[in-house]
Amino acid sequence: MDALWHFLWGDGRLLGIQWSLWKVIGWVGNLVFFSRFFIQWYATEKRKQVVVPSAFWWMSIVGSLLLLIYGLYRRDSVIIFSYLFNWIPYIRNLIIHYRHKAARQFCPACEAVCIPAAHYCHLCGQRLDGAERVFLNAAPAGG
Repeated sequence: MDALWHFLWGDGRLLGIQWSLWKVIGWVGNLVFFSRFFIQWYATEKRKQVVVPSAFWWMSIVGSLLLLIYGLYRRDSVIIFSYLFNWIPYIRNLIIHYRHKAARQFCPACEAVCIPAAHYCHLCGQRLDGAERVFLNAAPAGG
């Protein structure tokens, strides 16, 4: 037990790390960036197909930003370059995600949400006229 305690609190430091606000920012950035994979894994397992939810991209942006801030503080060119341009594909994926979400069609017969290009409902076969749209989780017409 003494060995474990010494490992955790050796030299009066948690895990032997000299903690500061900047160290916390760096570690929180790493934690956020790493934990996005659990969100993606959960969403994929739930749907039984590869899914990358928008939360994955938001966590990517936040984690990258925190790590970039930490790298700028440390003046570490490797960290800065690693996280300087990550936000570009993350933002682009969020734009694509929200555009696709806004363009989904609503089936008036069975209330299913159908893909934007569908001409017929995948559940009931009802012809979709394209006029019924679901905009960013808006309630269905008449409901």
